[in-house]
Amino acid sequence: MNYARIVGTGGYLPEKVLTNADLEQLIDTTADWIVERTGVEERHIAAPDETTCDLAEKASRLALQAAGLEPADIDLIILGTTTPDHVFPSVATQLQHRLGCYGGPAFDVQAVCTGFVYALDIANRFIRTDAAKRALVVGADTFTRIINWKDRGTCILFGDGAGAVVLEAADEPGIIDCQLGADGRYKKLLWVPAGVSSGYEQTREEAAFVEMRGSEVFKVAVTTLKDIAERILSAHQMTVADVDWLIPHQANRRILAATAKRLGLPEERMVDCVRTHGNTSAASVPLALDVAVRDGRIQRGQTLLLEGFGGGFTWGAALVKY
Repeated sequence: MNYARIVGTGGYLPEKVLTNADLEQLIDTTADWIVERTGVEERHIAAPDETTCDLAEKASRLALQAAGLEPADIDLIILGTTTPDHVFPSVATQLQHRLGCYGGPAFDVQAVCTGFVYALDIANRFIRTDAAKRALVVGADTFTRIINWKDRGTCILFGDGAGAVVLEAADEPGIIDCQLGADGRYKKLLWVPAGVSSGYEQTREEAAFVEMRGSEVFKVAVTTLKDIAERILSAHQMTVADVDWLIPHQANRRILAATAKRLGLPEERMVDCVRTHGNTSAASVPLALDVAVRDGRIQRGQTLLLEGFGGGFTWGAALVKY
């Protein structure tokens, strides 16, 4: 039976950096307050002419380079995003066109901040069933395009970016397991009220932006991330002690710290990029993975636990032998 193995990672952050000092000039806040509440010190902002596909392409080319592969070697592209360039076509098909690897399936997945983990699971299933040999899996968002810069509760958190991995069929895992979940009852805790079939023609300016009830999101996120981590580990007769690196969605520093504490995982075994990335939605998990691979923390043979949690609510975990 085929398994899917990560053979290359890539990440890209836009050049423009928005610091907490910059935000002090925009809203009623202080740099110290932002750090205390979120752990974020700076975030990257896409240029006005820079799209989600632009970010995805740069991360993807780096992942292909790391894998020692050409775009023509890819026969499947799955891209997690909440902020596509267009209503349609998908970002994935446009990425496929830019890379020049035509013919294979290419599609987007919308699970907000869990988008990459959802996409990884789907690609894993394609490879496990012999429907693909090599897959490009991307998380990319220009999330600041749907942020209200007058809303102190959200604008301090989010940034833009893209992360990508190349998966290849292998005789041994690889991806050991993925587990996903969702619960639509919580939608109004974190959502954008306007949509294509819900007020698209008469969208009020404020309805096009993210709305979040932060304290309530925090409670559900921490509990859910703990539960799914324990569930996926238990399914394979493993414990947190068997995990070399936890790579959680980089929502904010308080959620990261609380999740690690509840799992009994030392924070030094958790990849934390929230200080310099902010919350990049679907890009946050693959970006953090790429950072830790490239700086040498993550080594071949180590066991990784990837976790996502996003609006919907959606959630997911991937247990990976790197």
